[in-house]
Amino acid sequence: MKRKISSISLLPSFTVIFLLAVFFASCGAAELRILHVNDFHGFAESYKRIGSDELEGGAAYLAARARELKKEKPSLLLAAGDMIQGSTWANLFEGKPAIEVMNAMGFDAMVVGNHEFDFGTAVLTRRIKEANFPVLAANVTGFDALKPYIIKEVNGIRAGIIGVVTEETPAATHPGNVKGLTFLPVAGTVERYVAELKGKVDIIIVLSHLGYNADMALAGTVKGIDVIVGGHSHTKAVHHITVGNTIIVQAWEHGLVLGVLDLTVESGKVIRAASRLEDIMPAKMKKDEQVAGIVDTWAARVNESMGRIIGEAAVDLDGENARVKESNLGNFVADILKKQSRADAAIINGGGLRTSIRKGSITVGNVYSVLPFNNYIVAIRLTGQQIRDALEYGLSGIENKEGRFPQVSGIAFSYSLKRAPGGRLGTVEIAGEPIDPSRQYTVATNDFLAAGGDGYQAFREAIRQAPDFEILGGTIRSGNLVYNDAGRWIRDVVVSEVSREKKVNAALEGRIKVEN
Repeated sequence: MKRKISSISLLPSFTVIFLLAVFFASCGAAELRILHVNDFHGFAESYKRIGSDELEGGAAYLAARARELKKEKPSLLLAAGDMIQGSTWANLFEGKPAIEVMNAMGFDAMVVGNHEFDFGTAVLTRRIKEANFPVLAANVTGFDALKPYIIKEVNGIRAGIIGVVTEETPAATHPGNVKGLTFLPVAGTVERYVAELKGKVDIIIVLSHLGYNADMALAGTVKGIDVIVGGHSHTKAVHHITVGNTIIVQAWEHGLVLGVLDLTVESGKVIRAASRLEDIMPAKMKKDEQVAGIVDTWAARVNESMGRIIGEAAVDLDGENARVKESNLGNFVADILKKQSRADAAIINGGGLRTSIRKGSITVGNVYSVLPFNNYIVAIRLTGQQIRDALEYGLSGIENKEGRFPQVSGIAFSYSLKRAPGGRLGTVEIAGEPIDPSRQYTVATNDFLAAGGDGYQAFREAIRQAPDFEILGGTIRSGNLVYNDAGRWIRDVVVSEVSREKKVNAALEGRIKVEN
């Protein structure tokens, strides 16, 4: 009897302990998984990178893995910009296929990247309306379709997600594509919205299309950011880094990997973080049939016109390294611009070459993937000094693989990375002779650079110096332009040249030399 009474008397204590455990569990730590991609550039189909015989990437496989990971933990799926433009699969339809894939995958938010503007604001507005998720950019004014931030609640965690895009966007797309828009300083904008969200959310995520180094600088400048999910620099950040109290991640490019960041949040603070990049390897993975159907449907439409074989590459044509060194593909394209315009030389931006062409058959689609932008050939009168200034500027962002790196024809130059930006350029020759700073030369380029794109002010200033300078309907007119073919895109000129030559055997010729 005594034993029974003592057992019964313990029941209230166990009840209290149980209720307290439930209470503290409800007020305690919670988990959140952030899945992220960036710089997808419409690469929905699996492909073999230069130097590899294995298929990588593919939206159907990316989607399947994202679904599996979502089932394991409460998740957000985020895109850090440059999603809808880049490959022929996306470009022929102005990014519409990429939005369809993203809708099927169930993205929660996306920040606009600089290349989202490449089709102009009217097209971008249509893509945003088609999206089942918000598209963000807190530091862009004059474009009501973009939201500064959203608040998403997942597993009881209120996450404020602020979107920001690089302030250099007007120089990274054709100026006409962002007419009327203002790109505000990022740090001040983020600081303002962090203050606005304080007390309303548990954690603050900045969805950034700034670049890895700029993300680190932002984290060091603005307090109160818990996570930066980044893009723009195509950085393969295998694990997260922490600057102050801010976690920074980035997931390479083209959907070749899926970023995974697991957080434990308690009382409005991130108390644990673990991250990884998961390789998307079709040979070892399942595919999402819904997304595969979308990809295949649009691919069939592309292949109707893009699958035509126009020539053969005798060697791999490397566009992947065109931002940091001489590229045989860069030489080939620059040569075509020089030849077509009958200029003394040609300078193009390495970032304008968006992919490579493997040895073997060349299709129209291959060329369109390399040169996806609606650019045309111009040739400008420049002094030797202006050419030097342009090359010097092009060398100023090598460490960050900036797209301004010059690929050239008719020019040979040397440089040293031991010297600071602005003083790296060494010798310069045109047609085998030392450049004369005071002499005028004709230099072929594209209308993007001619308008000051990628920050090439030497071109822009030379054009604007002419008294009859004007821009009509997006077409540049100037007395300093000696060639101006707005009627044909560069990619179509290249298609014609490959069709004529039949075999492309471009080589590295020592046009760009690194000094010891």
